[in-house]
Amino acid sequence: MRGAALLCLLVAGCAAPSSSAGGGIVSMNPCADAMLVQLVPPQRIAAISHYSRDPAASSIAPQVAARFRTTSGTAEEVIAMRPDLVVASSFTASSTREALARAGVKTLYLDSPVTIEASKAQVRALAAALDAVPAGEAMVARIDHAVAAAAHSGPAVPALLWIGGNLVSGGGTLLDEMMVKAGFSDHAAHYGLQHTGYLPIEHVLVDPPRVMLVPDEPGRDADSRAAQLRGRALARMGAKVDQARFPRSLVNCGGPVIATAMTRLAEVRREVGP
Repeated sequence: MRGAALLCLLVAGCAAPSSSAGGGIVSMNPCADAMLVQLVPPQRIAAISHYSRDPAASSIAPQVAARFRTTSGTAEEVIAMRPDLVVASSFTASSTREALARAGVKTLYLDSPVTIEASKAQVRALAAALDAVPAGEAMVARIDHAVAAAAHSGPAVPALLWIGGNLVSGGGTLLDEMMVKAGFSDHAAHYGLQHTGYLPIEHVLVDPPRVMLVPDEPGRDADSRAAQLRGRALARMGAKVDQARFPRSLVNCGGPVIATAMTRLAEVRREVGP
C-alpha cells in the first residue's frame, strides 16, 4: 500500500490538484493575465481573473482563458487558494488589500501604464517577481521589434480609435502613443479629449478624421447607438473617411498586447496610404 502511494506521488498524473494543494500564481488583474500566460508555464498559474473570460475586458484569446480556473476576486476566495503569489491591480479595494496582508499573502500590485516604456518596465517587474527574467526580456524584445517595424515617418493621418459604444481613446494614453508611432494623429486629442472618454458624434460630423478604428467588423455591433451614428456620419462624408477594424482585445492592456496592436496599426496605416 505504501509502495503504491509512493508510486502515485512520483507520477505527474497523480499529483493533487492545485485547488487543494495550494501554491501557484493567482491573478486578479486581466492585464496581468495577458503577461502571465506568456511568461510562465500553465501549471504555475492557479487562477486568472474572471475578466479574461469577458470579451469586452479580455486581452487573451477565449481558448487560452478557458484553460484556466478563474477567480471572482474576493479576498476570501483568493486566500483559500493559498497561492505563492497574487498579482492584483493598483485599483484593488483597500479592504481586499488589508485582508490579503493580514493573511500574509504575497501580493504584487500593478498599475495601468500610459506609455510603452512604462509598460515594458512593468513586464520586467512582473517577470522578476515570477523568476522568469529571460521570458520577460523576450517579451520586451517582441514589443521593441513591433514598435520599430510599425514606425512611420511620413505625414500623420488623423484617426479616431473607438473603444466601444461612444467611448474613444484620447490623449495621454498608451493607445495615443502607439497611434502616433504608427503614423496617425489621435483625433480625439485634437478635439481636446484626454484619456478615454465619451465623444459626441457631432464632433465627428463637423471635423471628421480620415480613419475610424472600430472594435468590430461592419455589422457586428450594428445595434449599438454609436455604430448607428458612425454609420450615418460615414454616409454623410461619403468616401472621405475609412473604417478599419481594431479588435476590442487590443485596447485593454499593454505588455504583449502592444506588439499585436502595433502590428495592426501598421497594417491599417499601409492600407490608408500617403
